[in-house]
Amino acid sequence: MAALRAGLLAGALLVAASVAARGADWPQWRGPDENGISSERLPDKPDFDKVSWRKQVGTGFSSVAVAEKRLYTMGHLGPKVGGSETVWCLDAESGAEIWAHSYPAPLLDRFYEGGPGATPTVRQGRVFIYSKHGRLHCYEAQTGKIVWQRDMLAEAGLGGPPEWGFASSPYFLNDQTLIIEAGATFALEAATGKVLWQGERFTPAYGTPKRFEVDGRKLLAVMKTEGLAVVDAGNGKTVATVDWKTAFDTTATTPIVLGSRIFISTGYDRGCALFDLAGDRLRKIYENKRMANHMNNSVLLDGHLYGFDGTAHRGRPTEFVCMELATGTEKWRVPPSETLGCGSMMATAGGTLLILSERGELVSAPAAPAGFKATARSSVLGGKCWTVPVLSNGRIYCRNSRGDLVCVNLAAQ
Repeated sequence: MAALRAGLLAGALLVAASVAARGADWPQWRGPDENGISSERLPDKPDFDKVSWRKQVGTGFSSVAVAEKRLYTMGHLGPKVGGSETVWCLDAESGAEIWAHSYPAPLLDRFYEGGPGATPTVRQGRVFIYSKHGRLHCYEAQTGKIVWQRDMLAEAGLGGPPEWGFASSPYFLNDQTLIIEAGATFALEAATGKVLWQGERFTPAYGTPKRFEVDGRKLLAVMKTEGLAVVDAGNGKTVATVDWKTAFDTTATTPIVLGSRIFISTGYDRGCALFDLAGDRLRKIYENKRMANHMNNSVLLDGHLYGFDGTAHRGRPTEFVCMELATGTEKWRVPPSETLGCGSMMATAGGTLLILSERGELVSAPAAPAGFKATARSSVLGGKCWTVPVLSNGRIYCRNSRGDLVCVNLAAQ
């Protein structure tokens, strides 16, 4: 009997290891579980030098979505005046173009590397994109045929796009309902683009919402320029707000929600805070300046947040930090000498951090509150890299602001 139990345990462990190592799609911003964590594992010492393909997709900061062996991203091509944005569908394994769709889109005056910042979303055989100027498109994923399109700039009644352009990614409340940020939060019928409800009007910001549920109430947490807003997901009514302003009126992150608690973090040395939603009131648990995420979210693993503290091109150097979520206690801080800069990161199964430094270096390290120790690092890109890397089906996809997209193949490892 003992031998049988041992055999069953060994078999279960093998199955668990196989499931953990199995490839997985990454169909939207922050991945399938909306937390920046992949279900795939990295090797203990991954070889990041195996770049299997490169593709020029145009300037911008759009990350990638991967679904059914296809990769989707966006970029701006051509001159500042008279240029266009392009939506790309590429073979995820080879980088070969499957289809592309371009539309006129001049660069914004303030955006020196203006291309799109939103990430495509793939759902039920369709691809949804959101342009800098508020163009919302729904495509057939296989063919690139436009199913419907809507001008959210006009829908929101705005005189022009926000200072840095629209950057919130299309977000699904459920299979039937698409959420879009355009100052107000909008809910649209995913099949047709019909507006179902429109929330209270705020100054447009740049972050993607996060759905959650408290006491049976379906809600959305979203960073507005004025601060954190909690919105009723059924009708768009504002449930609760708390003021949270930054320099340059810029908030660009997605709230991290755990139960009724909502963590927010923004750049320009504004810092971070943890709130608890009780009824229609947001109660502040703590606020500090130990974690100021400028453009890329922290990732929550085993009660600890890992992320970049600092703002690109402003004041003190950006540093990589581990902080306890419940208390806001800082566990460690990686000094600027590590040259991570204002980078981005995701995490993998087994608790590994996958970091893309601002200068284009891929770095892996265990997610450990005791300290930071890189296990592998290799330069895969040049230029400025502010876009989060994506691990999907044994491949890591990274891009820089000028539109160089690379695929690092880990499948053989």
